[in-house]
Amino acid sequence: MGMSVIISEATDQDAEQIFKLQYLCFQSEAALYGNYRIDPLVQPLDAVRREVADDCVFVARLGDEVVGSVRGTVTEDGAAAIGKLCVHPRLQGHGIGARLLRAAESALVEQRGAKKFRLHTGHRSENVLRLYRRVGYEKVGVEEGVDGVPMVVLEKQAGAYAQTA
Repeated sequence: MGMSVIISEATDQDAEQIFKLQYLCFQSEAALYGNYRIDPLVQPLDAVRREVADDCVFVARLGDEVVGSVRGTVTEDGAAAIGKLCVHPRLQGHGIGARLLRAAESALVEQRGAKKFRLHTGHRSENVLRLYRRVGYEKVGVEEGVDGVPMVVLEKQAGAYAQTA
């Protein structure tokens, strides 16, 4: 019998595993754009620790191993900025990303009063775009990321978070 993946709030003890997982998971994104200076690959461990302490951060655990994570924070306009969703490559395609999104969305509404959700992803990231569309996000624009990668901006209303599956 296999172990189940558990979704829970991240603790400060998770920061190093999140940092390493993020570096592993975003390699494929960097290759897709030929840009290995994208934010998830150059973010220092101290910044990850600050996010875990200050933001809404969830992890997916398989036993003691962190195999997925997502972060969110509510911006001044009441939108929850969700970012750096990642799932270990060996476990992608099993619904863990959607479960992480659902946990973050729920906490951002219930604990931080989010009115809507906003996220960004690279314009060539078809698998990620497909996930976001499937869970109710709609494209609202395109922006150039700080690393020069064109980013698709997606949003959904907070009332729709229960539909994420």
